[in-house]
Amino acid sequence: MKKLFVDTNIVIDLLSRRELFFEEAAIVFSLADKKKIKLSVSSLTIANTSYALLKQMDSNKAKAILRKLRLIVEILPLDDKIIDLALNDETFNDFEDSLQYFTALENGQDIILTRNLKDFKSSKLPTMTAKQFIEA
Repeated sequence: MKKLFVDTNIVIDLLSRRELFFEEAAIVFSLADKKKIKLSVSSLTIANTSYALLKQMDSNKAKAILRKLRLIVEILPLDDKIIDLALNDETFNDFEDSLQYFTALENGQDIILTRNLKDFKSSKLPTMTAKQFIEA
């Protein structure tokens, strides 16, 4: 079973129902719900998604949504090694992207799904959008 690491932007596309990107994200998460693929996110994604949701709704509703998300995705740890790798990396311009990348790499993910491919142009892992993954 393919292990896909999902970048924060796709999680927020799904949970915030972002008009242009919701359907693609929903298809990917539906595949995971049907156990056809395995989705993982970093613990950083949970924090960032909570922050985004709290701008749209109250805390109780945001936590309820995150609890449902938790049933579909594995949450990967953000530990000392990953932080050190990101701090010492010179290929990623954005520190958060570097944290996401090394979380995926260190946890044996097969593919990174993101809406911002240019942010992961230095990735040693295959990187694609949700749409590209669905079409493949």
